Amino acid sequence: MKSLAGKVALVTGASRGAGRAIAIELGKAGATVYVTGRSTKGNSTQNFPGTIDDTAARIDEAGGIGIAVRCDHTVDAETKAVIEQIREEQGKLDILINNVWGAHDIGVNPGAFWEQSLENWDTMFTAGVRAQLATNHFAIPLLRENKEALIVHTTFWDEGKYTGQFYYDLAKNALVRMAYGLSEELKEDGIAVMAVSPGFMRTELVLEHMGVNEDNWQESEDLKVSETPHYVGRAITALAMDSNVMEKTGRALRAGDLAKEYNFTDVDGRYIPPFTL
Repeated sequence: MKSLAGKVALVTGASRGAGRAIAIELGKAGATVYVTGRSTKGNSTQNFPGTIDDTAARIDEAGGIGIAVRCDHTVDAETKAVIEQIREEQGKLDILINNVWGAHDIGVNPGAFWEQSLENWDTMFTAGVRAQLATNHFAIPLLRENKEALIVHTTFWDEGKYTGQFYYDLAKNALVRMAYGLSEELKEDGIAVMAVSPGFMRTELVLEHMGVNEDNWQESEDLKVSETPHYVGRAITALAMDSNVMEKTGRALRAGDLAKEYNFTDVDGRYIPPFTL
């Protein structure tokens, strides 16, 4: 395993949740981490907890260098500008974590496909799948200038099982397939591409919805099998530090499986098995 000192990473959708934790864990390993999102100090999306400025500060505290850049990844010009800023300031990009996701704005509503609003498409595909695709489009030319690089798509995946919500299932599987397709196109460049699935995460929004916090979450029966967002953050950091990561290119991987392979735990010292449907 190697340190990430000297490495430059970009984590999209990093105001809160998995994106924030992934960025912090990469920072702990020594990386310079650019974090993007729409929530900035004094201007948080829908008054959700967390901003990119908070995340950047946490990265600094963890020993890395955090750089917050406001970006709406549904606007191509803004996504392109982020990559141009990284090129100008760092001259390279080593790690891209595609984590931006739009469905937080409306939630994932249950019900049959024909009962769902078509708005699900825009939030999950325009602000989710396409936003990640566009980030790849602008970032890959810079990544290809390296001898090696890593692209990770965060998703939800359990051996191809149906997740129970049509649009969510379609979008998350699209991300898995995107990682596979890019892995085929980027093999000769030495760029590893994969999809990584966390389990049931105790994000800020989940804790708020359940009426608990990180100190008393055990009181909720529904959270017994949950993990912190840092679990997937540690999984992705382990991949970034693995000199043989190309052996995993094109695959969909689960945080619990990676914890066993790389011998890490969640922040409370627990090993949480892969989440299964």
